[in-house]
Amino acid sequence: MFVVLLGPPGAGKGTQAQRIAEATRLLHISTGDMFRENVKNETELGKLAKTFMDRGELVPDEVTIKMLLERIGRPDASAGVMFDGFPRNVVQAQALDDALAAGGNRIDRALLISVPDEELIARLGGRWICRDCGRLYHERNDPPKVAGKCDHCGGELYQREDDRPEVVRTRLEKQKPPAALIDHYRAAGSLREIDGQRSLDAVTASLLEAIR
Repeated sequence: MFVVLLGPPGAGKGTQAQRIAEATRLLHISTGDMFRENVKNETELGKLAKTFMDRGELVPDEVTIKMLLERIGRPDASAGVMFDGFPRNVVQAQALDDALAAGGNRIDRALLISVPDEELIARLGGRWICRDCGRLYHERNDPPKVAGKCDHCGGELYQREDDRPEVVRTRLEKQKPPAALIDHYRAAGSLREIDGQRSLDAVTASLLEAIR
């Protein structure tokens, strides 16, 4: 079985990917980890990818697909694979479809963890930090007893630029799965949408049910 895991920043995709990998025999492939492994081991594809990464450019889809095919050809991928971080657009999805089809395979499930934008902004945009001791707070999940002051040392709390709600909103628009990608898997009949607002265990159970 070949599974694609989709979701915006803050939806809990990373945590759920680990849980699914532990509960199933699917190999969890993160493209970021795959790039780092190839670069560290100085493989031919790793050396090629590094030339783009060193220039601050995206690694071409052709190189990424070749890495993916090499990785899923190893024995530990025999029971199936869960792709995390790829594809990011329809062009990449089609390239992956074509590569898998050449080996008689296909994407069996595309699992989308859905969370409304306002909830994602509340999760990602409420973090505050103490200037003196560095303790972290969250407006909703772990607020200080006195607004703007650290419970431990009384230091001033500040918010990093990346944690401001307006910045988080902009980042979400750039990083969440595009509608065209979701439609691609919906048209293929492989899309399963999971409500990501529920508890961690409930989301995991729904993801596992969709796979099985």
